[in-house]
Amino acid sequence: MGFPDRIERVVEIAHPPAKVWAALTTAEGLSTWFGNQATIDLRPGGSAQMSWTGGHKADMRVERVEEPTVFGFTWQIFGLPEDDPRRTYVEFTLEPVGAGTRLTVVETGFAQLPEDAHSKAYGGNTEGWASELGELVDYLDAA
Repeated sequence: MGFPDRIERVVEIAHPPAKVWAALTTAEGLSTWFGNQATIDLRPGGSAQMSWTGGHKADMRVERVEEPTVFGFTWQIFGLPEDDPRRTYVEFTLEPVGAGTRLTVVETGFAQLPEDAHSKAYGGNTEGWASELGELVDYLDAA
């Protein structure tokens, strides 16, 4: 039996897609709800980086930009050494719903890992997305 390869979360946000898009795709937005500092070159092949006050950082590569509906990137897998070439792919899809936005986040690529690394990465990111999406909603509500 294989390991789960996909994390999917859907959240209804009471803000228009343009506002949600800016929170997902700008350094200002990302550094407020996702990390503590961020940079992003918003084009396919562009690089992005987030860092946290505890010293952790995430290097990302922008893979897909279809403003204002789809944003995708690859990033390092939680728990693997920095020089490990394996990555997961994260895609945000924004859909207008009334005056708000239905945001779907899908992260794939966990099945490439051995059991011990899979448990750490998949479990950590499953919990992480629940927490981070809550922070995104809080950030948008406060803005």
